[in-house]
Amino acid sequence: MTINVTIWNEFRHEKSNPAVTELYPNGIHQAIGEGITGDVSVRYAVLDDAEHGLTEEVLNSTDVLLWWGHMAHGDVQDHIVERVYNRVLQGMGLIVLHSGHFSKIFKKLMGTSCDLKWREAGEKERLWVVNPGHPIAQGIGEYIELAQEEMYGEHFDIPQPDELVFTSWFEGGEVFRSGCCYTRGSGKIFYFRPGHETYPTYYNTEVRKVISNAIQWAKPVGREYPSYGHVPVALEPIKGNK
Repeated sequence: MTINVTIWNEFRHEKSNPAVTELYPNGIHQAIGEGITGDVSVRYAVLDDAEHGLTEEVLNSTDVLLWWGHMAHGDVQDHIVERVYNRVLQGMGLIVLHSGHFSKIFKKLMGTSCDLKWREAGEKERLWVVNPGHPIAQGIGEYIELAQEEMYGEHFDIPQPDELVFTSWFEGGEVFRSGCCYTRGSGKIFYFRPGHETYPTYYNTEVRKVISNAIQWAKPVGREYPSYGHVPVALEPIKGNK
């Protein structure tokens, strides 16, 4: 069954930073989309689209939403964030990439600051697979090594992950929880750390494999959305107080 994937990107760095333009001439979102494998249908949405490209029609037909943001988190309208939030609770998968940790939607779903330490020094990153039996790690060896990446370091102010798939080590000595799984409502969320805009991370075959695996993991499970609110009819007779 085809999975309907929407890839959301600010698409601002590619227009303002020549180094990013050269590396991702068609946008980070396009590079991510080109690397997705499996039976998927991919479409794109960017910040400057009407309603940020995330209309009710788009979201209602999205199985898994990927989110890359960095320099314009504050420009995302709150009512669009609420729209995405509600779709996640209803079962839409969400994959948050790299600096999307500071997006409004991720912070809303986590309920914490989602802050961290960082350094941009082009250092080596090694993402260790700490949960080798997890489906997101399928087809990945003991680790993924990236020659250059931006460092993110602990403490990462997030709730304890339901499952941790990757832990990063950086050349400068820091470590970081880089592959974090959550469930919110009926929706699955995966945070995946690598992907700084000035490095070719989204062309890496193993990074692309992880993202493809994560889409398969995060897709809706097909359960009917739970009912909430007042329940006037009981399942069993109620004797009550007489």
